Amino acid sequence: MSSMSVVATAGHVDHGKSTLVKALTGIEPDRWEEEQRRALTIDLGYAWTTLPGGGTVAFVDVPGHRRFIGNMLAGLGPVPAVMFVVAADESWMPQSAEHLAAAAALGVEHALLVVTRADLADPAPALARARAELSEAGLAPRAALAVSARAGAGMDELRAAVADLVAALPAPDPAARVRLWIDRAFTINGAGTVVTGTLPAGTIRVGDTLDLLGRRVSVRGLHSLEQPRDAVSGVARVAVNLRGVATADLHRGQALLTPGAWHATSVLDVRLTLPEGARTAADLPEHLMLHIGTAAHEARVRPLGSDGARLTLAEPLPLAAGDRAILRDPGTGRVAGALVLDVDPPELRRRGAGARRAEELAARAAGVDLTIEVRARGYLGVEEARRLGVGDDDLTTLPAGIVRRADLLVDERVWSRWQEALSDVTADYARTHPLEPWMPADAARTAAGIPRLDLVGPLAEAAGLTHEGGRVHEPGIRADLGAAEAGLARIEARLAAQPFAAPEQPELDAAGLGPREVAAAVRAGRLLRLDDGVLLQPIAPAKAMRILAGLPQPFTTSEARKALDTTRRVAIPLLEHLDAKGWTRRLDAGHREVAR
Repeated sequence: MSSMSVVATAGHVDHGKSTLVKALTGIEPDRWEEEQRRALTIDLGYAWTTLPGGGTVAFVDVPGHRRFIGNMLAGLGPVPAVMFVVAADESWMPQSAEHLAAAAALGVEHALLVVTRADLADPAPALARARAELSEAGLAPRAALAVSARAGAGMDELRAAVADLVAALPAPDPAARVRLWIDRAFTINGAGTVVTGTLPAGTIRVGDTLDLLGRRVSVRGLHSLEQPRDAVSGVARVAVNLRGVATADLHRGQALLTPGAWHATSVLDVRLTLPEGARTAADLPEHLMLHIGTAAHEARVRPLGSDGARLTLAEPLPLAAGDRAILRDPGTGRVAGALVLDVDPPELRRRGAGARRAEELAARAAGVDLTIEVRARGYLGVEEARRLGVGDDDLTTLPAGIVRRADLLVDERVWSRWQEALSDVTADYARTHPLEPWMPADAARTAAGIPRLDLVGPLAEAAGLTHEGGRVHEPGIRADLGAAEAGLARIEARLAAQPFAAPEQPELDAAGLGPREVAAAVRAGRLLRLDDGVLLQPIAPAKAMRILAGLPQPFTTSEARKALDTTRRVAIPLLEHLDAKGWTRRLDAGHREVAR
């Protein structure tokens, strides 16, 4: 299966999100007859397309109307990137702001800004306003462009921008524990119960046993993009045919889990990102709706310090430190972000326990922040970590799965994948470039998906590769000259006996040594190329110095030529080479001496 990425839409009602998705994919995302009749997205829609350059992107199209904000949050929750849509003829609107607040609260870092209906109004004002709003919210878009989905203007540029967006997304771990938040559950005749969702990481296979509501269910079948699969790894849209549960027992907000790998909790401690108008956690209502994944549950909020809180949920949920959620006030529509810090917090019974817990959470948040940043990027510079507020103690005792490599903090799983990828691409390069099996380091970085050139050296060392001269290769690898190998060996043997009798072109032609083969032999250190195309053994200069040192000093070019038993064609470039190395010194137009 080719690689897949998942992107959610966001934006005000009737700004053309569904029309845009249909223009990109050719698939109508509005599934219901009522949605198509009213031209209004009510529930989540799904569509997909192949990207320029390969790979697939699936879109989760969310409703824009405020009455369906719960459905919107269910679509946005499990998705790593957002395509934010604003209409040129209406510009920034109330649900634009509400959707942006939700994306920011969830910590979405990857965004694309699209101004639609550019055929109806000048898109520049809407583009400028929306770009400013997103940037102010900390969601600077990777690209911002104007299109007309109906007229087709700008669509090729948009497809390229989507491809660029998903290429920047962090690679998920296929071996991670599974948590598939269910967004639909239905029955298919002959197959039985089917659920769908966005799988962010991990792998589901046919025959797997998964946990659901404390009961075990088995995977009878899998589909992704309407094709049957034996296994699906995140990130992916997936439909799971389940055995052992009735459709009536399932609903949006439940989760399929790796058995024994998740802690279901109804009490958790979080750090809050407060909405505008709230100075501390105490300014929030006591009862809010918690949205995480596709789930929505009432939560009672107990403030812990200025930006910490303990949440007590109506039902337990499978959560982990580092999860991001939204707390929403159904009355005002205001949202707060919630970063999960502890899913098994201690009871707060004694006087002053809340204040002490607030201090503990402030310290714990630094470690969780560090884990999130490193997991998202694969690595983080130590100085950048300090700017995020990570203290020296946190840098000394790193969270599990994060290691320090010089001035970098690295996710061990990502580091291992980079090592493996670097080994693979260098081996492939050597196979396809037998005359030059030493891969340029920057080409290796790009092919292996390594984000920084200065990481290539440490990764090469960790992978047992050689990194020198701006190239990466397996230790001791030599150029494979193929049929020319025997000819080169003959020339090497002759030069061993006659070190200064450089081969002429007819001898090179007879040996099968064309320009590429000669260049490969020089790069491999088997031949030394002097000026004017003179080829000698690499040890020829040292041999020449032993002979020249025995001559009366200073000596002439003619005396050196006779002593070396060679021609003027060879002698002059060889002597100039020795001058350049500082082994001989030119005194005048006709004399040199050995440098003492």
